[in-house]
This record gives sequence, C-alpha cells and structure tokens, in this order.
Amino acid sequence: MKDRAAAGASAPVHRVLVVEDEEAVAAGLRLLLEQEYLVDVANTGHAALKALMSDTRFDAVLCDLMMPGMSGIDLFHTLARTSPGLEDKLVFMTGGAFTPEAEAFLDEVKNPRVEKPFDFASVDRLLRLAANRSNGGS
Repeated sequence: MKDRAAAGASAPVHRVLVVEDEEAVAAGLRLLLEQEYLVDVANTGHAALKALMSDTRFDAVLCDLMMPGMSGIDLFHTLARTSPGLEDKLVFMTGGAFTPEAEAFLDEVKNPRVEKPFDFASVDRLLRLAANRSNGGS
C-alpha cells in the first residue's frame, strides 16, 4: 500500500479495495488504479470481507463476480446481512460467462458492473460513482 498523504492537499484520494482471485489481473489493476487511488488487494472473498470489517474505510470495492470459495455474490449478500449499506460500495467485474445464478443476481442489484477486458476510464467512472454513492451522494 502506498501512502498518499501529500496528495490530500489537492483532490481527495479515494481508497479502493480490489477483490480479484487471479494474481496477474489483481496486480495489473493495482498498477492501473494506484495512479489515482489508494489501492488494497484481496485475493479471495473471505480476505475482502476481513478487510471490509477492519478499521480501514474503503470508498469503493472493485470486485470480481465469479471467484472460488466466496464469490462476489456471496460477499454482497454477507455485507447486506452483516453491515447494511456496505454492499453499495461494490462495483462488479464480470468476464461475460454467467451462471444462471449470476445472471439473476446482476438483474436484481443496482450495483454498477464493468465487463472484462475493460478500460481505465470506465473503471474510474464507476469507482467514483460508487464512492460518491456510499459517501452520501444518493
């Protein structure tokens, strides 16, 4: 994690949690996003839950939808049950291959999503929307 205390003088820096089980994708996202955000990475849904339940405050969570163990869907439902409102910070990444459960879930939730492969501008826009929504913007 990089400390951006000096950046606080200009625009507020958002802290983002990237939840991605593929290490290469997680590393690439960190490199891409750390130019604009404070970035933490969790390689499993359980690690993400632990990070989100810690004292660290995240403005947005970029979360892979389909992961082994605790999926993004499971993480969403756990957060909704244990810390209502925290699930609103999730922006889902999808690879386009959906199970019927995943398709039904995405139809039900209002959370933004971005399709892999994606461009920085799309991810940046959705993260900023999620951060503003979760910080009282809606």
